[in-house]
Amino acid sequence: MQRKAGVVLPLFSLRTTRDWGIGQLTDLPLCASWLAGAGQRLIQILPPHQLSAGETSRYGALTAFGLDPIYVDVDAVLDLDASAIAEALGDGGKRTLTEVRQSARVQYKEVRALKERALRLAFDRFHAREWTAGSARAQALSDFIARERSWLDDLSLYIALREVHGGCGWQTWQEGQRIRSTSAMADARAKYARRILEVGYMQWIALQQWEVAQARMHEMGVDLMGDLPFVVCAESADVWSRASQFQLQLSLGAPPDAYSSEGQDWGLPPYDWPVMEKDNLSFVRSRVRHAASLYDRFRLDHVVGYFRQWVRVPGGESRGHFDPEDEKAQRLRGAGALEAVLDELSRAKGVDPPRAMAEDLGVIPPFVRETLKRLDMPGYRVLPWEKDDWEKDGGTLRDPRSFPPRSIATWSTHDTPPIVAWWDDLSERDRAVLSERAGLAASMNDAERSLSLLRYLFAAGSELTLVLAQELIAVRDRINTPDTVGPHNWTWRLPKPVEELKTDPRVVARFEAIRGLVDASGRSP
Repeated sequence: MQRKAGVVLPLFSLRTTRDWGIGQLTDLPLCASWLAGAGQRLIQILPPHQLSAGETSRYGALTAFGLDPIYVDVDAVLDLDASAIAEALGDGGKRTLTEVRQSARVQYKEVRALKERALRLAFDRFHAREWTAGSARAQALSDFIARERSWLDDLSLYIALREVHGGCGWQTWQEGQRIRSTSAMADARAKYARRILEVGYMQWIALQQWEVAQARMHEMGVDLMGDLPFVVCAESADVWSRASQFQLQLSLGAPPDAYSSEGQDWGLPPYDWPVMEKDNLSFVRSRVRHAASLYDRFRLDHVVGYFRQWVRVPGGESRGHFDPEDEKAQRLRGAGALEAVLDELSRAKGVDPPRAMAEDLGVIPPFVRETLKRLDMPGYRVLPWEKDDWEKDGGTLRDPRSFPPRSIATWSTHDTPPIVAWWDDLSERDRAVLSERAGLAASMNDAERSLSLLRYLFAAGSELTLVLAQELIAVRDRINTPDTVGPHNWTWRLPKPVEELKTDPRVVARFEAIRGLVDASGRSP
């Protein structure tokens, strides 16, 4: 077992001197090189799939498969040059580009508009110069579309039809398009053929940049870890094309717990598992195969959902219920689903097949972790939540050195504050325990305290440790605050471009110190 240290850094948070106000696929190698200086040999990003206009949550995508073109490096697209980009943007676009680059937060609306303008010009030039001439690049695009047809056909047509309907989702469309009648689909494919091809072109460009970036990361010895959301948005290409496999009359959420007395309603459609099981969980399997093609390992979001779903009628009086309600049925469903996940991973190509990590946080019945252990699937250990005897004064913190090797140890997740800020919210008892164990002094500032807490984390028995990027640079910013909506969520960017952070004396010294902690913990490559 190789012990490894990694960092959670959303793709949208990456920042370089070349970006267009959001992280780009081509930024990943530069970022990997920077983080490797702190001994971090893995980067976990959040789901990179295409969002609709106005959406910012990485868990509300239009697709479970297609990459978001907002992450494409426009300057690296072969069908564009500096003069073409200047033509696409115009004077107003150039001013907006300067503004979004300088912004401390991702300005999704403005960034998306700029990139769409440039990429549509790129496609026009490709269509005129390559596609109509039947060039080698045109054949490469044609091969890509054929290879990815299982998801790309539906996504391309869905995007084209959604635009025709003014951005409204499929449940508002005319009946033939809504129920996907053969004649309606044929008519739409013929009528919107150019836009369908354009969507394919953008996915082709995005995946090419992804593959080059990942290969360069591998040359540095840095892995790319992803996040596989449990379910997809109701207004997505996947639900439109598989409506019978979802319970559209219900809403998925989480049961009441210590953080939410009424439970949570996520507004997402629950799976109809009995229907899905009739085709051997083909949708789950296809998503796993796709994740295996993108990542070295990935997080199975909300793994308890594979065992039981908390569902309710949207806006209804009911607080919700588990589906299924019987424990035996829950055990069987979860074991079958996770065995299907592992079956698909066992078929993945390559010397080192991708691995799935189970996000087993929240209200988790014991049999879920029993199943994970039996299947040798690592789960999460969030240190502030890892306690014994919760009933006795809030419980006693566990020593992370006792964590099982097949686990992921972390102080925080993208839904919590980094430990730099979370420290203030810990109970006096927890702070006292951690101060004694980690050797903290009352006089320490955020940066000093966090270094000691990182050393404590790296000593965990877990094979993988994950820290938020904010914890590496000792800032208090959050990525997301659950149950809230606003510009503070999903918009955090690094405080400076990576090129500047790499030469910032404070950051350089801190990274050297962290690298020493990683080396001492046996997590060096």
